[in-house]
Amino acid sequence: MITLYGVYRSRASRPLWLLGELGQPFTHVPVIQAYRLPDPKAADAPLNTASPEYLAVHPLGQIPCLTEGDLTLTESLAMTLYITRRDGNLGPKDDAEQALMINWSLFAATAIEDHALKIQQTMTGAAPHMPEAQAIVAAAAQTLRRALARLETHLAIHAYLIGSRFTVADINVAECVRYAQAHPTLLTEFPAVKAWLEKCQARAAFKTMWEKRLAEPA
Repeated sequence: MITLYGVYRSRASRPLWLLGELGQPFTHVPVIQAYRLPDPKAADAPLNTASPEYLAVHPLGQIPCLTEGDLTLTESLAMTLYITRRDGNLGPKDDAEQALMINWSLFAATAIEDHALKIQQTMTGAAPHMPEAQAIVAAAAQTLRRALARLETHLAIHAYLIGSRFTVADINVAECVRYAQAHPTLLTEFPAVKAWLEKCQARAAFKTMWEKRLAEPA
């Protein structure tokens, strides 16, 4: 059985959303980021990324982490692709689909995530309206527009990333694009992307994951 380490307020949201879609049994071990604790090494500290017990699982002390038998995965997008490797609905039906799912996932990781995350972190930071913060957001949004335009072209004629069905590729890309929702207007420039993202986030499994995320301490 899969064991997933991490909290909902982390990239663990991706495999947690997927596992909810599949209704697949798994063991969830909540591991919080050490930087969110006043003293992560205190005797009464919850299991965290600096805990020796967790470092024995993932020596880099990052979340999420997935184990199954002798297998250990430390990248969230690899986890979702692994979980769906034998699922003919959310996973690939042939080699071409598998290649496309990997391609879209790497596209999300390299062309979207860093810039979208910079927007999210700045907009939810201590002083998002300061000129310096606005400059960071503007630069990140400008860079991100090229990737969003690529998505817009595809989603203008396709319901989802792989043909006409929702798959793991949509989860992987949607969870990276989600960070850009912190920008007040950026996604309105890309109506097909905005509609697709809202459709993904309207799914019951996403809503369940999100409710649990919001229930965690910020």
